[in-house]
Amino acid sequence: MPNQEKIDIVEKSTQKFKEASGIYFTKYTGINVEQATEFRKLCRESNVQYAIVKNTLTKIAVKNAGYEDMFDEILQGQIGTITTSEDSIAPARVIKSFNKEYDDAMEVMGLYADGSLYGPEKYKELANLPTREELIGKFASMLNQPMTQFAGVLNATMTKLAGVLQSLKEQKN
Repeated sequence: MPNQEKIDIVEKSTQKFKEASGIYFTKYTGINVEQATEFRKLCRESNVQYAIVKNTLTKIAVKNAGYEDMFDEILQGQIGTITTSEDSIAPARVIKSFNKEYDDAMEVMGLYADGSLYGPEKYKELANLPTREELIGKFASMLNQPMTQFAGVLNATMTKLAGVLQSLKEQKN
């Protein structure tokens, strides 16, 4: 018989899964308390949520969120979930950053991003993608570049014209 605490955990988890654009499943075996605290800090800074919930409760929450049995193979052993409702790639960057500092202590078991289920190797590929802000900056720079070149050409032409006029003036004097 479920108690109120478990019901609340399932409801909260269900809501997170419904709102998530990215769900990452990680094995946390071998991570000490200090490392787990550091990982949670990195998650908060990147606006992603990390939770460790019993697999049976997670399976119920995932099913309630509409994913049915999609993650049953992944949810075996000591699994933590990382969810985000904003940037589906942010958890991959957090995991990559954490693993860089702690020698691959966090093992990704699988992930669900933007409507597709991926294997554990996909997170590295996603983590290397530029952020939205970086892409916008590159795009703005690309839009600005032709105008800058055009202005440079006009400036050079005006400088040459001024030079020619100056030499004509000097010749007449």
